[in-house]
Amino acid sequence: MSQIFDTVLLLVPMVMMLVTVVLIIVGRNLFGVVVLTGAYSFLMATVLFILDAIDVAMTEAAVGAGISTVLLLGALRLCGWHDTKPMQRPWGKLVLSGVLAALLMVGMVGLPEFSDPASPIHQHVAPRYLIDSQKEIDVPNVVTAVLASYRGYDTLGETTVVFTAGAGVIALLRRRRRDRLKSEHSGDSHAA
Repeated sequence: MSQIFDTVLLLVPMVMMLVTVVLIIVGRNLFGVVVLTGAYSFLMATVLFILDAIDVAMTEAAVGAGISTVLLLGALRLCGWHDTKPMQRPWGKLVLSGVLAALLMVGMVGLPEFSDPASPIHQHVAPRYLIDSQKEIDVPNVVTAVLASYRGYDTLGETTVVFTAGAGVIALLRRRRRDRLKSEHSGDSHAA
């Protein structure tokens, strides 16, 4: 009974994610699309939480649903809220996406079962982290040890990308504000 409940609990947000993706694809209002993208990230964080990947779920909620949504809304303020009509039907791109999805599904056939203790990752890397992290790094939390030390450059890279995106949006907003103030100032001097 518990396995059925867990499956249903996982399927509900995944179906909601599928509906959200369809709404994103057909959406013409960019504001609505950005809000739906934030909702999708929140649903993804929910799925990750259900799968007991709490640290990844918190990161997805903070970066995907939080920071990314704010940055995209700031960018939309500069660009406008409505999309233009496509110049052509995107059938070629749709077929290419379908072929890519099929190839990814074929590639998944060779992967080990979900949470299989005999899979290579559980035989090679994970035991080393669990056994040696306290001796090598002296950090009591294994997840923190992996993210901050073993994968420190990866975490630094992700942080750099988010910081750069935020700095870019702030620079664009300041420039637009400066241009607006300059045009208002020159309009005042013409009126005088």
